[in-house]
Amino acid sequence: MQIASTVNQTRYEVFRWRYQASLPWKITMALAMAGLIGLMAQVRLLLPFTPVPVTGQTLGVLLAGVLLGRRWGGISLAFYAILGIVGVPWFNGWSSGLSATAGYLVGFILAALFLGYFTDKYIQARRFSSMFGMMLFASLILIYIPGLVWLGLWLNLVKGTPASIASIIGMGAVPFIAGDILKAAMAAAIARAATPKVAYNEADATVDGISHSL
Repeated sequence: MQIASTVNQTRYEVFRWRYQASLPWKITMALAMAGLIGLMAQVRLLLPFTPVPVTGQTLGVLLAGVLLGRRWGGISLAFYAILGIVGVPWFNGWSSGLSATAGYLVGFILAALFLGYFTDKYIQARRFSSMFGMMLFASLILIYIPGLVWLGLWLNLVKGTPASIASIIGMGAVPFIAGDILKAAMAAAIARAATPKVAYNEADATVDGISHSL
């Protein structure tokens, strides 16, 4: 019982500190998360039938908003996208610049904003079932849609290879759905274990008319 109480208190203190941290600390955490995602992007599996590799970075993307909150989770992914495009070699394969996968970067930012908002605002969103559902939506909708749109433009306009909607989905979504569902489950389990189940900011102080405090 004492161990559980200590763990709960620690989770609360960490998230409360993150919420109240100074601007330099928040920038540091956002850059650190971007760097971690860059490292996770190097865990990859190349497939012969698509220019989009399977990578570990989505797991980090899904956790960025949970761990840093909506604003700074989104900023961390914006750092990752912008710095990678201008030359920091932390995209998959230690690459940088614009490529066929650039649309997914937009989706990463949207996913972090979405997950960070609900995690910070609603205590009930921190349950595994709620988190898993939100992470599936973030992975399969918020990340895939801009990723597929850009992939189609890249193939048609840059590579000069006309591609149908079906072939774009076949290259940019279908091969990764099973893996992304697994990563969403892993991220939801981590988020469930890491987040406090009480309010740590003003935004989530009341849920269903009930005031929560530690």
